Amino acid sequence: MTMPRWTISIDAGGTFTDAIARSSNGDIREAKVASTPQDPSLGLRNAVAALEDQGVKLSDAHLVCHGTTVATNATLTGSLARAALVTTAGFRDVLGYRQQNRPDVYSLTPRRPAELVPRDLRLEVEERLDSGGRVLTPVDHARLDEVIERLRAAEPEAIAVSFLFSYLNDAHEREVGERLREAFPGIPVTLSSEVAREFREYPRAATTAINAALRPIVEAYLSRAGAALAASGIGSQLLVMQSNGGCVPAERAGADAHRLVLSGPAGGVAGLRALAESLEEPNLISLDMGGTSTDVCLLRDATIPFTTVQEVQDHTLLAPTVDIHTIGAGGGSIAWIDQAGSLKVGPASAKAVPGPACYGRGGVEPTISDAHVVLGTLGSGELAGGLVIDRDLAVAAVNRIAEPLGMTAEEGAEAILAIGLAHMVRAVRKVSVERGLDAREFSLVPFGGAGPLHVGLILKHLALKNAIIPVRPGLFAADGLLVAGLKLDHSQTLLFEADPERIPEIARWFSEAAAEAAEQLAQDGIAADMVEFTATVDCRYRGQGFELNIPLPGWSADELARIPEFFHAAHHERYGHSNAAEPVEIVTVRLTSTGTIERGVEHVEPVAPRELASEAVLAEREVLLPGFGRTNTPLLDRARLPAGTEFTGPAIIQQMDATSVILPGQRVRVASTLDLIVTEPIRDEASR
Repeated sequence: MTMPRWTISIDAGGTFTDAIARSSNGDIREAKVASTPQDPSLGLRNAVAALEDQGVKLSDAHLVCHGTTVATNATLTGSLARAALVTTAGFRDVLGYRQQNRPDVYSLTPRRPAELVPRDLRLEVEERLDSGGRVLTPVDHARLDEVIERLRAAEPEAIAVSFLFSYLNDAHEREVGERLREAFPGIPVTLSSEVAREFREYPRAATTAINAALRPIVEAYLSRAGAALAASGIGSQLLVMQSNGGCVPAERAGADAHRLVLSGPAGGVAGLRALAESLEEPNLISLDMGGTSTDVCLLRDATIPFTTVQEVQDHTLLAPTVDIHTIGAGGGSIAWIDQAGSLKVGPASAKAVPGPACYGRGGVEPTISDAHVVLGTLGSGELAGGLVIDRDLAVAAVNRIAEPLGMTAEEGAEAILAIGLAHMVRAVRKVSVERGLDAREFSLVPFGGAGPLHVGLILKHLALKNAIIPVRPGLFAADGLLVAGLKLDHSQTLLFEADPERIPEIARWFSEAAAEAAEQLAQDGIAADMVEFTATVDCRYRGQGFELNIPLPGWSADELARIPEFFHAAHHERYGHSNAAEPVEIVTVRLTSTGTIERGVEHVEPVAPRELASEAVLAEREVLLPGFGRTNTPLLDRARLPAGTEFTGPAIIQQMDATSVILPGQRVRVASTLDLIVTEPIRDEASR
């Protein structure tokens, strides 16, 4: 008898670490354990141990995918390694001048953004290239020797090298990088030409510095994570989710640490695309709500949106990234009263430790989770990871803001929830209505531990098509890691007009980048027929300061010749006008290479409607539902809701990883994939 092989995906969040194991014979095992912020690798080990307790033979695991917040947290909190920057003489202050933007234009005392590298650790080397990449001044080796001695005295934890115009010619960076790596064999050295072959000095220097400062942290964590998995009996390859929605082998992830800043949220977006395919619903809006924040992403025509530039803690980061809008509203977001006596919610969070007051782990500040406990939408014994909810502690916490405002605990809880809901509604509108899209054409997909708690309220306040609650909403991001596949990104700034004579040069770059990517993916174990390429180009009209990213159908001569045509159309769609007579400048060419990991995708099949079975009703509880008052609400066991089941709210649907709240009158249908389709009655009747 052939033993089943397992694939394991693990998403380490701020409060919980989620894990899913899928076997080759179709079995699925799930685990949700408390995260360990002091050392996330411990949470990783606890998660695989929980899977092992459910019968997963860890030695039969042939692939492990991991989403991590280590790079995210280090960047957001400023807990970066101490890095030095080696740059072209005269340009040490690029990181200080930045792009000369002033976020607080009218402030008399503007806040100065934090510096990635202290000025005394920015060292200059005499060398110079011109704007075409030609050598003007060779590397001054005597000056380089002085820099090396100063670095020895400074003892940085990482070194970044960013020279002028090195995106066109990296010879000087490679020369200096080789010397630095010989002189400092135990310190990671990052070259800008290795992480961002793109123009604009500050973004490229900042990207290089962030990558350098993250490498010691990320590489140390991945080493511990690999050791934890090995100690558990797992000897398979470890893949790590990147910000671009694809994975990379852990042994290479550390060198590109800046690409992991949105590692965790990207897994959920990858799962969102798989859901769009299985339900044949191409237009989706995700609402990934965890303990600290909520991430919102819009899929149009089943296409994941990407951006080539991130803004992280006042710094610009050049890295292809899933376009996610994040707000500081999670289950652990703290409610507080400002100096004017107004109630606020977030962005500060109770985090994993101590967490919301209702967890009984020392937290005293009122949070969104505490508000749900006071209202009754969350009851005792309903959270994973061994957490037992204490309503008395939640009431005491909510009273900290309710009493000063002259409210009861329940009124305070409703107020907290109303403000938190306003943040969520605004975030959904930000990615839809404010971009000129009709929200009625989109379905909301709430996931994360706290997302489904708010599905009914959001449907009530937004004119959406419907909502789709995934089978495992609390584990959705973890499950999405496996469908993402491996992904490599190549880019190169060119900066020339779209001239037919340049087409062979552009085609040659795409062909060489594709060949390099295919070779790398083959080494990673991806068959050639499982690799897909996506070509895009950044273009602008001559004289414009910024560019549009234009997708290309391919890079044949005929397809590349149509770049101006594609750009004019995209410019008209975005800005409402275009000028076919204006020369188009090609700024940067990009190639994304994706190696697909096979995993079956279920599709919706017609199922006969059936009534709600009595055995699915666990109990009934009086709940204070905002807008409806005290309501006797049935508690349903999601595991006992077979395909085809239809019923009308109110209802609280319980499962291991999440709780879903359905408001009175809202209709629920269980699809053949066991996803829940929730419809607001007014919208449902209007569509008939």
